[in-house]
Amino acid sequence: MPVNLSAPDPLSLYAVPGLRIGVAMAGVRKPNRRDLVVFALDEGAAVAGVFTRNRFCAAPVQLCREHLAQGPGVRALLVNTGNANAGTGADGLARARRSCLALAAKLGVDVQQVLPFSTGVIMETLPVERIEAALPAIVAALGPADGAAWAEAAAGIMTTDTLPKAASRQVAIGGRTVTVTGISKGAGMIRPDMATMLGFMATDAVIAPALLQPLLREAADLSFNRITIDGDTSTNDSFVLMATQRAGHAPITALDSAEGRALRDAVVAVSQQLAQAIVRDGEGATKFITVQVQGGRSEAECRLAAYAIAHSPLVKTAFFASDPNLGRILAAVGYAGIADLDQSLIDLYLDDVHVVHEGGRRPDYREEDGQRVMKQSEIVVRVHLHRGPAETTVWTCDLSHDYVSINADYRS
Repeated sequence: MPVNLSAPDPLSLYAVPGLRIGVAMAGVRKPNRRDLVVFALDEGAAVAGVFTRNRFCAAPVQLCREHLAQGPGVRALLVNTGNANAGTGADGLARARRSCLALAAKLGVDVQQVLPFSTGVIMETLPVERIEAALPAIVAALGPADGAAWAEAAAGIMTTDTLPKAASRQVAIGGRTVTVTGISKGAGMIRPDMATMLGFMATDAVIAPALLQPLLREAADLSFNRITIDGDTSTNDSFVLMATQRAGHAPITALDSAEGRALRDAVVAVSQQLAQAIVRDGEGATKFITVQVQGGRSEAECRLAAYAIAHSPLVKTAFFASDPNLGRILAAVGYAGIADLDQSLIDLYLDDVHVVHEGGRRPDYREEDGQRVMKQSEIVVRVHLHRGPAETTVWTCDLSHDYVSINADYRS
């Protein structure tokens, strides 16, 4: 069961003018499930994307990069679940391109204006003919991007997720109400090193198109790049931000302006909520763990220590067992790769419990206090390196028997 996470209430998701959404059953992998989503943008929208750093990236990722580089402006996103179209070679690229051509023809746009996205099983042929057969119905069903449509789209991109993931914010900019709404999917094969397996966010803010990419990059770095479930970087990770330019305020021309900061804060907040929802719904997860590393000389070395803790199977299984075997955390910090780390300076806390002081067990630390915290469904691990002013935060989950079962049975 997800850790303190519930399905999104459609009434809590705000509509984004200038965007339409359609969802359909294409039977990509399994019958009788919604597995195909189309986002259709009005002319004049701006789109930015960040993608996996896995060098064995999927065909749709390759095509997205190509289409974004070519222009003209993106008018549609085509998303399927059930098949990743990764590890499929030239045939996979041809099938991804064919799906873009089919949707472009239905919408009356250029093929370069369609971005394809896939998620699911790797190294299986994409049944593009099933996608083509479903497109007439999905295009006919395109409707306003209201709360119900966003909720349906969130369900339509799921794989091993147990719940759809969606979030929404509104902020005042230039006397107008600006909306930011997004969805994501992911529960395993999560150490994005970029974004998440799939994430789609839209805003009606009026913003200079050149600012969208740096805004998206910062949002990804503060959210999806701070999560890990199992340390594996997917072949298909994609995170897209769409700006429909319909809110009616004066254009945002600088991210460091008051208006730019207001939009940035809303985009980051939605991104973090979506990223944390992925961890809360991690495959087999029973606990949501925040790892804070403070006192580093740089944010980069804090990140090394945080990910060493968050990736460690020994640490994660200890959390699953509620076993305060906290030497595993110290060991992870030690092998994180921080040059000239002085272990005699390190402090370790579990929530409010001070466990380690100056590199050794704190004399008044009691194991029952550690176990009390370890039994909680949400836990904060805080490590202080006492080397400098930098800090970082990473979100992760425990590692349970169910994680092994889910992934052992993934293709069955």
